[in-house]
Amino acid sequence: METGELPLEKMLSHYEDGMRLAQACQGKLTEAELKIEQLEKTIAGDLAVKPVKTADSEDE
Repeated sequence: METGELPLEKMLSHYEDGMRLAQACQGKLTEAELKIEQLEKTIAGDLAVKPVKTADSEDE
């Protein structure tokens, strides 16, 4: 891309694909952080198991 060998349309397409992937990865990271936070709270305090609500489980 830096060498200018790709046409502008192709570079924009690659950029948009990268942005979609970054958003998907950020969503997965956020879900993983939520699970870790809930596990820490459970271990530190209440020993009851809480179901983790994720974007996938909210649709059901």
